[in-house]
Amino acid sequence: MSQYQGDDAEYMADEYEMEDVDDEMDDEFRGRDMAGSESDGDEYDHANSKVNDTTAAQARSGKDIQGIPWDRLSITREKYRQTRLEQYKNYENIPQSGEGSGKDCKVTKKGGSYYEFRRNSRSVKSTILHFQLRNLVWATSKHDVYLMSHFSVVHWSSLNCSRQEVLNVSGHVAPSEKHPGSLLEGFTQTQHLDRPGVSFCSRTTYDDNAITNAVEIYVSASGAVHFTASNNDCGVRDFDMEKFQLTKHFRYPWPVNHTSLSPDGKLLTIVGDNPDGMLVDSQTGKMVTSLCGHLDFSFASAWHPNGVTFATGNQDKTCRVWDVRNLSKSVAVLKGNLGAIRSIRYTSDGQYMAMAEPADFVHVYDAKNGYEKEQEIDFFGEISGVSFSPDTESLFIGVWDRTYGSLLEYGRCRNYSYLDSLI
Repeated sequence: MSQYQGDDAEYMADEYEMEDVDDEMDDEFRGRDMAGSESDGDEYDHANSKVNDTTAAQARSGKDIQGIPWDRLSITREKYRQTRLEQYKNYENIPQSGEGSGKDCKVTKKGGSYYEFRRNSRSVKSTILHFQLRNLVWATSKHDVYLMSHFSVVHWSSLNCSRQEVLNVSGHVAPSEKHPGSLLEGFTQTQHLDRPGVSFCSRTTYDDNAITNAVEIYVSASGAVHFTASNNDCGVRDFDMEKFQLTKHFRYPWPVNHTSLSPDGKLLTIVGDNPDGMLVDSQTGKMVTSLCGHLDFSFASAWHPNGVTFATGNQDKTCRVWDVRNLSKSVAVLKGNLGAIRSIRYTSDGQYMAMAEPADFVHVYDAKNGYEKEQEIDFFGEISGVSFSPDTESLFIGVWDRTYGSLLEYGRCRNYSYLDSLI
């Protein structure tokens, strides 16, 4: 993963800000003191939450789902979309990787209707801490979702539209309990762990390049809750969350940006600052095979619940789907519109897969039918993360934008034909 230095820092400004196409668009989209603090924006949002939010009924009546007043602008939504497609700058570590990846891509049919718009909540602002890391939204039920908002982990209830801060790491952070290996003095403005109610606080490494790029929580075969941390120091670490102990530590030749564990717990998909990914034994860390095909660095991976296929997302603008029975090449290559594929999620029933670009587009594919058809969810803003609820009924999308930052909620489309027969 890139560091905040040199050209990368300049890129962050380019990628985070939507292109100014004319003065009026700039005034409308970013008018509320763009140079001001983001905390001021949060206060504005809370004070005007119900007014700013968009419901499904309002969207059906013609209101833009993000509340953008296109009728008052001198540019249409269609024209602005075209401008974004032409001018958006995709970040690449390997030049021209996005152009070179197109030849293998699957042609998919658009027009799928799998999830329908429910609500856009500007009352909660989803934010990004590093421009390449976009797995910052996690749903625990169809009504409950957790996300990053500046230096806080926030819980959002879509049932009563309420926001609650769960964890704030903006100041000094210290553990509330004593355990072996715990860093009792804590941290200052950390991006790691702990506040009252959380029990353990620890550094994973003292390496200068030590950024934790991703965390995956899972239940081990013994029933214990573990998490796997992918780190920029080239390490993958497994922690027992009940014993507060490091149980495994694997090292690789390049920074690890994301890992995902197979449903049976035997294999780990590892992707990072190398075009080729790896499939490794989860107990030993030894490589089973390399994953060849991507042209740039990867930042996303996910397993299908069947344990046979999995997907990887790359800065070459593609998501590749792999089959463990034949890993000589990927079985499908899915192309984005704007940029890197930075987040991938499957529904728990394996029916759908969502892949998120860095901005504007989330693609939902019918995975059970060979990724032949997709639903393209189209909006404006950087994407902080996507998450299906465990019961598959909800899809949440975090949107980072100083004026239109929000949480988009979609509900699964169901065909209850037996009810129609009663009407």
